[in-house]
Amino acid sequence: MRTIRVETSAATILLTEAPEPKVRDRQSGEIAKDAVSGEALMTIGVVYIEEGESSLIKVTVPESGVSEGLALGAPVSLPGLIARPWESVFNGRQRHGIAFRAAAVTPAAFPAAVEATA
Repeated sequence: MRTIRVETSAATILLTEAPEPKVRDRQSGEIAKDAVSGEALMTIGVVYIEEGESSLIKVTVPESGVSEGLALGAPVSLPGLIARPWESVFNGRQRHGIAFRAAAVTPAAFPAAVEATA
């Protein structure tokens, strides 16, 4: 399926949920792995703020891309952020959504405009 690059330079992204292993199968507890590298995947929660609008999103990152020094409520950077539309049929019901993935999650600074108003 097609992937869409997400331009984040004009956005403020704040960490709302600490990194946790991404669970592939909830019944067995199996951790999701990258299809190419086999590396364990993590999920984080962020609020993405741009042009006065905000969205809470979950982002998948490889375990090696999770930086030290992340703090809840603090700004983060998501290099290589992409969005991928998905759809599936589960228990006879069609579901769809957008999955977000980044190469890493790193601490960032508040944009200058936000610092000036604080």
